[in-house]
Amino acid sequence: MMATPAAIIQAIALLVVANGAPVLSNKILGKRGAWPIDNGFNLRDGQPVFGTSKTWRGLAAAILLSAVAAWLIGLNPLTGALFGALAMVGDLLSSFCKRRMQRRESSRARGIDTIPESLIPIALLKTALAVGWVDVMLVVALFFLIEEFISPLLYRLHIRKRPF
Repeated sequence: MMATPAAIIQAIALLVVANGAPVLSNKILGKRGAWPIDNGFNLRDGQPVFGTSKTWRGLAAAILLSAVAAWLIGLNPLTGALFGALAMVGDLLSSFCKRRMQRRESSRARGIDTIPESLIPIALLKTALAVGWVDVMLVVALFFLIEEFISPLLYRLHIRKRPF
Protein backbone atom coordinates (compact mmCIF):
# COMPACT_ATOMS: atom_id res chain seq x y z
CA MET A 1 0.00 0.00 0.00
CA MET A 2 1.37 3.38 -1.01
CA ALA A 3 1.52 6.27 1.41
CA THR A 4 -0.45 9.43 0.86
CA PRO A 5 1.29 12.23 -1.02
CA ALA A 6 1.17 14.23 2.23
CA ALA A 7 3.19 11.55 4.06
CA ILE A 8 5.83 11.56 1.32
CA ILE A 9 6.02 15.36 1.37
CA GLN A 10 6.35 15.30 5.19
CA ALA A 11 9.24 12.82 4.96
CA ILE A 12 11.03 14.91 2.34
CA ALA A 13 10.46 18.07 4.36
CA LEU A 14 12.03 16.45 7.42
CA LEU A 15 15.01 15.33 5.34
CA VAL A 16 15.54 18.82 3.97
CA VAL A 17 15.29 20.37 7.44
CA ALA A 18 17.49 17.77 9.18
CA ASN A 19 20.21 17.99 6.55
CA GLY A 20 19.95 21.74 6.08
CA ALA A 21 20.01 22.67 9.78
CA PRO A 22 23.78 22.14 10.23
CA VAL A 23 24.50 24.13 7.06
CA LEU A 24 22.31 27.02 8.23
CA SER A 25 23.74 26.97 11.75
CA ASN A 26 27.22 27.20 10.25
CA LYS A 27 26.15 30.08 8.00
CA ILE A 28 24.57 31.97 10.90
CA LEU A 29 27.06 31.21 13.69
CA GLY A 30 30.32 30.66 11.81
CA LYS A 31 32.80 28.85 14.04
CA ARG A 32 31.05 29.72 17.33
CA GLY A 33 30.19 26.51 19.16
CA ALA A 34 31.41 24.33 16.28
CA TRP A 35 33.13 21.58 18.27
CA PRO A 36 33.92 18.53 16.13
CA ILE A 37 32.09 15.38 17.15
CA ASP A 38 35.28 13.35 16.74
CA ASN A 39 37.27 15.93 18.76
CA GLY A 40 39.93 15.93 16.03
CA PHE A 41 40.79 12.27 16.60
CA ASN A 42 42.49 10.44 13.71
CA LEU A 43 42.35 6.69 13.10
CA ARG A 44 45.26 4.46 12.11
CA ASP A 45 44.81 5.45 8.47
CA GLY A 46 45.77 9.00 9.46
CA GLN A 47 42.33 10.34 8.56
CA PRO A 48 39.87 11.93 11.01
CA VAL A 49 37.01 9.78 12.21
CA PHE A 50 34.45 12.20 10.70
CA GLY A 51 36.18 15.55 10.14
CA THR A 52 35.89 19.07 11.50
CA SER A 53 32.68 19.87 9.63
CA LYS A 54 30.69 17.33 11.69
CA THR A 55 29.95 19.28 14.86
CA TRP A 56 27.90 18.93 18.02
CA ARG A 57 26.22 22.23 17.11
CA GLY A 58 25.14 20.81 13.74
CA LEU A 59 23.79 17.68 15.42
CA ALA A 60 21.85 19.76 17.95
CA ALA A 61 20.50 22.03 15.19
CA ALA A 62 19.31 19.03 13.16
CA ILE A 63 17.52 17.51 16.16
CA LEU A 64 15.94 20.76 17.33
CA LEU A 65 14.84 22.06 13.94
CA SER A 66 13.52 18.65 12.89
CA ALA A 67 11.39 18.53 16.05
CA VAL A 68 10.00 22.00 15.30
CA ALA A 69 9.41 21.13 11.64
CA ALA A 70 7.61 17.92 12.62
CA TRP A 71 5.32 19.86 14.92
CA LEU A 72 4.63 22.45 12.20
CA ILE A 73 3.66 19.78 9.65
CA GLY A 74 1.45 17.83 12.04
CA LEU A 75 3.82 15.11 13.25
CA ASN A 76 4.92 14.31 16.77
CA PRO A 77 7.91 16.53 17.69
CA LEU A 78 9.62 13.51 19.27
CA THR A 79 9.40 11.75 15.89
CA GLY A 80 10.98 14.84 14.34
CA ALA A 81 13.80 14.93 16.90
CA LEU A 82 14.51 11.24 16.39
CA PHE A 83 14.37 11.76 12.63
CA GLY A 84 16.97 14.55 12.88
CA ALA A 85 19.23 12.41 15.06
CA LEU A 86 18.98 9.43 12.71
CA ALA A 87 19.64 11.61 9.66
CA MET A 88 22.81 12.82 11.36
CA VAL A 89 23.81 9.21 12.15
CA GLY A 90 23.54 8.56 8.41
CA ASP A 91 25.53 11.71 7.66
CA LEU A 92 28.25 10.65 10.12
CA LEU A 93 28.33 7.20 8.54
CA SER A 94 28.85 8.70 5.10
CA SER A 95 31.60 10.99 6.42
CA PHE A 96 33.27 8.03 8.12
CA CYS A 97 33.20 6.07 4.84
CA LYS A 98 34.51 9.01 2.82
CA ARG A 99 37.41 9.52 5.24
CA ARG A 100 38.30 5.81 4.90
CA MET A 101 38.25 6.32 1.12
CA GLN A 102 40.80 9.16 1.62
CA ARG A 103 38.32 11.79 0.41
CA ARG A 104 38.59 15.38 1.63
CA GLU A 105 36.00 16.86 3.93
CA SER A 106 32.95 18.14 2.07
CA SER A 107 34.08 16.35 -1.10
CA ARG A 108 31.43 14.83 -3.32
CA ALA A 109 30.71 11.10 -3.36
CA ARG A 110 27.42 10.50 -5.18
CA GLY A 111 25.15 8.16 -3.31
CA ILE A 112 27.38 7.97 -0.24
CA ASP A 113 26.47 11.60 0.47
CA THR A 114 22.69 11.21 0.41
CA ILE A 115 21.62 7.60 0.78
CA PRO A 116 22.61 6.89 4.42
CA GLU A 117 21.29 10.22 5.71
CA SER A 118 17.94 9.67 4.01
CA LEU A 119 17.51 5.90 4.17
CA ILE A 120 18.31 5.42 7.88
CA PRO A 121 15.73 7.82 9.35
CA ILE A 122 12.96 6.96 6.89
CA ALA A 123 13.46 3.20 7.14
CA LEU A 124 13.60 3.21 10.94
CA LEU A 125 10.66 5.60 11.33
CA LYS A 126 8.51 4.38 8.44
CA THR A 127 5.63 3.41 10.72
CA ALA A 128 5.59 6.79 12.49
CA LEU A 129 5.76 8.51 9.10
CA ALA A 130 3.00 6.28 7.67
CA VAL A 131 5.08 5.14 4.69
CA GLY A 132 5.83 1.69 3.28
CA TRP A 133 9.01 0.27 1.78
CA VAL A 134 8.20 1.44 -1.74
CA ASP A 135 7.65 4.93 -0.34
CA VAL A 136 10.97 4.73 1.51
CA MET A 137 12.77 4.06 -1.76
CA LEU A 138 10.80 6.82 -3.50
CA VAL A 139 11.69 9.37 -0.82
CA VAL A 140 15.38 8.38 -0.90
CA ALA A 141 15.42 8.78 -4.70
CA LEU A 142 13.59 12.12 -4.54
CA PHE A 143 15.96 13.41 -1.85
CA PHE A 144 18.93 12.40 -4.02
CA LEU A 145 17.48 14.42 -6.90
CA ILE A 146 16.69 17.38 -4.65
CA GLU A 147 20.28 17.41 -3.41
CA GLU A 148 21.58 17.24 -6.97
CA PHE A 149 19.53 20.23 -8.11
CA ILE A 150 19.28 22.36 -4.94
CA SER A 151 22.95 22.28 -3.87
CA PRO A 152 24.18 24.39 -6.81
CA LEU A 153 21.46 26.94 -6.07
CA LEU A 154 22.43 27.09 -2.39
CA TYR A 155 26.03 27.61 -3.46
CA ARG A 156 25.05 30.54 -5.69
CA LEU A 157 23.11 32.02 -2.76
CA HIS A 158 26.29 31.72 -0.62
CA ILE A 159 24.62 29.28 1.79
CA ARG A 160 26.81 26.28 0.86
CA LYS A 161 30.59 26.45 0.51
CA ARG A 162 30.64 24.12 -2.52
CA PRO A 163 28.17 23.61 -5.37
CA PHE A 164 27.53 19.99 -4.28
